Amino acid sequence: MKSSNHKSVQSAGKDQRPKKRKDMTSSEKLQLLQSKLYQKALQEKTYCFYILYDKIFLPYILAEAYKLSKRAGGGAGVDHQTFAEIEDQGRELFLKDLQEDLRKRTYRPKPVKRVWLEKEDGSKRPLGIPTIRDRVAQTACKLVIEPLFEADFEDCSHGFRPKRSASGAIEQIKGHLEAGKTVVYEADLSKYFDTIPHDKLMKALELRISDPRVLHLIKLWLKAPVEEEGGGTTGGKKTTKGTPQGGVISPLLANIYLHLLDRIVNHSASMFAKHGIRMVRYADDFVLMGKQINEACLTRLGDLLTRMGLTINEGKSKLVNATAEPFDFLGFTIRYDRDLFKSGKKYLNISPSAKSCKRVRRKLAAKLKLIGHYPPELVVRELNPIIRGWLNYYTIDRVSYTQMARRQLTHYLIERLWRYYNRKSQRKSRLHGQQAFDKLVNVYGLINPYVSSGLRPAYV
Repeated sequence: MKSSNHKSVQSAGKDQRPKKRKDMTSSEKLQLLQSKLYQKALQEKTYCFYILYDKIFLPYILAEAYKLSKRAGGGAGVDHQTFAEIEDQGRELFLKDLQEDLRKRTYRPKPVKRVWLEKEDGSKRPLGIPTIRDRVAQTACKLVIEPLFEADFEDCSHGFRPKRSASGAIEQIKGHLEAGKTVVYEADLSKYFDTIPHDKLMKALELRISDPRVLHLIKLWLKAPVEEEGGGTTGGKKTTKGTPQGGVISPLLANIYLHLLDRIVNHSASMFAKHGIRMVRYADDFVLMGKQINEACLTRLGDLLTRMGLTINEGKSKLVNATAEPFDFLGFTIRYDRDLFKSGKKYLNISPSAKSCKRVRRKLAAKLKLIGHYPPELVVRELNPIIRGWLNYYTIDRVSYTQMARRQLTHYLIERLWRYYNRKSQRKSRLHGQQAFDKLVNVYGLINPYVSSGLRPAYV
């Protein structure tokens, strides 16, 4: 028995030995590289990385970049090339060609296709769509340089970062409120992505990157021309500010630039820290929170942003006392409500905002218009991701209260599906004249928002 046990321990020990590089998958090689870069940056806070470019076109980096780009989806760029066409012609050939262009430094990005998306208030916001080739190149660069800056980023930053999300920002806000920091300044930056100054952004990048080839590559993306929907091209080499919304690397660059503000606000010797003010940021959306926020602190914030070439939208920014007035952040409404069971007491209520509830209803209605004549099982397959995504975003354990919003969404689905399936054109449908919502839930697996947190694995 001893001999048998000894052999099994030896065998287990062998299985736990680190893999040799030749035996690693591309994903494992990437994780190893990122871990080494992160640890180096974490241990040496002033170290500037001078050999990075050669890593961007390593075969396993490009393979992972392609995989991530395909998973993210998105439409074709100005060259009209799709993932299906790339794979018909040969993915390996596509990556080899890109690798050679990067290695020889003959790579040049194509113009970014700009489309305009309508916002809820009727205005439009621009979205840039690079070609798939450029998205893969940007992703490869991001995979290599992101760990360097992740080692520096402040804990108050939550947007577009690995293993971080909006839920972390809302949890942090809840913690600050419970600590008595109930005076909140909601800040809104005017057209942040469009106004980031290239020269100042490059200086922020140079704090960690001294490889001129990487810096030049990023400049190429910043100055890529933009092809408008109706024809014509803007931007190009003369562009001095802005990073296209929709570019893979844009969120990272945006975080790198606003990290300068995070660092100043959080510095122990800053005016903000002396007044006990904390910051919570998700990309370009942020709040300042304190027991008091005086005019001098707001003036200082405005001065800092002006020096960075950024502008606060005064019409959308405001100072509130959260105990008396609600405020919205990242689709949540945060307010203190009267406790029905304790006279004179209030409780913190964090729930989906009215706008977010309206948005999901509009999304479901638009989807039903497209799929109304689908069989029930396909209707469920189309609706469930929308419902599940909304529930998973707004359900934060021991933080958010979603019961009311989930009940309202369920009532909306009951009424909307009943009206749709009982109109004349749907008389031949299996659900005509029936309680469509109940049947879709009980027979076909439609998620019932009121009884599901969205996190349960029962629905697929």
